Amino acid sequence: MNGGTAGTRGDPVTEDKAARPPDAATGAALLRLVEVMDTLRVNCPWDARQTHQSLAPYLLEECYEALEALESGDESALRDELGDVLLQVVFHARVAAERTDGTGFDIDDVATGIVEKLIRRHPHVFGDVQVSGPEDVKRNWDAIKAAERGDRGGALPAGLESVPFGQPALSLAAQLQRRAEPVGDGGGPEGVSEIGAALFSLVARARAAGLDPEMELRAAARSYRDQVQRWAEKQNGGPA
Repeated sequence: MNGGTAGTRGDPVTEDKAARPPDAATGAALLRLVEVMDTLRVNCPWDARQTHQSLAPYLLEECYEALEALESGDESALRDELGDVLLQVVFHARVAAERTDGTGFDIDDVATGIVEKLIRRHPHVFGDVQVSGPEDVKRNWDAIKAAERGDRGGALPAGLESVPFGQPALSLAAQLQRRAEPVGDGGGPEGVSEIGAALFSLVARARAAGLDPEMELRAAARSYRDQVQRWAEKQNGGPA
């Protein structure tokens, strides 16, 4: 772990070095992105002053823009937006690498953590566990994840303590229901409004049908927007 002040890696990146070499190995551009971020953190006043807190809105914004590109079917836009999401990961890691209080980490720590997690949770690929299909894979993943949470301890059952409440409400309800399945849901939420209970129940219905309630409502909202736009154009004498 790199908890000290991070400097630039190699020579500063300039515009003439930005084009991707035709014979570059897959992943080489990721190293160049790290170099670019190091250079910006040192030489750009705006980048140099950013913190985890000041960057937080951009992390959320870029994820939503990537989702918008995915839903629109624009593959070129999706590529660009995924790059913006990737920038946020590299930026936050660069900020963290500068901490000197022992809590710092760098992009290699981030990558190492996810590599180790993927290997650990895929024993049928990297170990000798046998599976019969995707459902076995998911069961193994959930069991390994639960064991990891158990090692860390926690006051709430079924991993509920790790459910982020900052996510959209439909996704939040779906994730809570999914995490609560092993211990039962207790009959749904109590002491909430009739509308709240009905919405929570609709989430359960969507999940039972194999649907993602957040994506279903997003699709409905998108369809409604297009419908209203067509209606407005027709009213104004525009394209039907």
